Amino acid sequence: MATTATPLTKLAYQTFQQGKSYFGLAHKVLSTQLRQVIAPPSETNTQSISPQLLLQIQQRMNLLLEQDWADAEQGIYSTDVLFDNSWDDFFRYYPALWIDQPQVWNRINDKRFEEFSPGIATEDYPKYYARNFHYQTDGYLSENSANIYDLQVEILFNGTADAMRRRVLAPLKQSLMMSGFDNSAKTRILDIACGTGRTLRFLRDAFSQASLYGIDLSPAYLRKANQMLSSLPGELPQLMQANAEALPYVDGFFQGVTSVFMFHELPAPVRQNVINEAYRALQPGGTFVICDSIQLLDSPELKVSMENFPELFHEPFYRNYIEDDIDGRLEQAGFDVMGNHTHFMSKYWVARKPAEA
Repeated sequence: MATTATPLTKLAYQTFQQGKSYFGLAHKVLSTQLRQVIAPPSETNTQSISPQLLLQIQQRMNLLLEQDWADAEQGIYSTDVLFDNSWDDFFRYYPALWIDQPQVWNRINDKRFEEFSPGIATEDYPKYYARNFHYQTDGYLSENSANIYDLQVEILFNGTADAMRRRVLAPLKQSLMMSGFDNSAKTRILDIACGTGRTLRFLRDAFSQASLYGIDLSPAYLRKANQMLSSLPGELPQLMQANAEALPYVDGFFQGVTSVFMFHELPAPVRQNVINEAYRALQPGGTFVICDSIQLLDSPELKVSMENFPELFHEPFYRNYIEDDIDGRLEQAGFDVMGNHTHFMSKYWVARKPAEA
């Protein structure tokens, strides 16, 4: 049974999010202190963040959480998903995250970003993908990486990663309704680079009857997604290992397509290929919603944070991404861009395939 939206529920949500934020901050402080002892960092070109910028970041985070609550209150999704958290995974894998941390620090210091454990074959993957993004152990190609990934992202964003993921739901829902697509099994929605399945969990809540699909390049992450999604009510999402540059679906198969936190990890030509494929796979009138990092054009006040990000993590395509014209790429593919907006550290594009296409 869905939680009823009440002032008490809102207070519980605010408390829950505050706890996650404090936990993320505490983890970062302790991690920084331990790294100074275990693997002192080499010199970096990072810039200091002013108190004024920290205040702006906090204000943006507060606005994100207010919007997250408002969308639940308006019925875009149930208030239950606001408290969706993999506690079993947290208690089981948080120690593993700490055990792995010294390897990550050493990899950062030595700039080793193409290092994989014995037995992990990388030759069948695109070169841009077969690397240690964020210097994480085994990139996206091991079970351990899949097990601790969601914890890593939640800590990175101080407990707001899911709230940012959920921002794709309202524009997708509204656009599909405008195009006459209802919430039924006839409506098919694809999540590109579905990873461990977090976005698919929220899509299932917002589109309880729709047929959901997910593709990802990583078998390990797909296995994790299958495990995480198996408890969902109704029809389970159909998962497949595939490259987003060549979606294994016929033309016009989907009414909705989403992509969350992928585009900044793609070279510019690959971004265009993925957009072209999303266009091909969408039915005329279908909607494509992208969630990714903020960009310099719309968030110049956070330039320091954006410039620090690729200095702290292995993100070789990020600098190009923050200046890339995604609107232009969508239009080049044939989309009508319905708009874009930002929430906290993320940006969203809503694009529709013309009905006459």
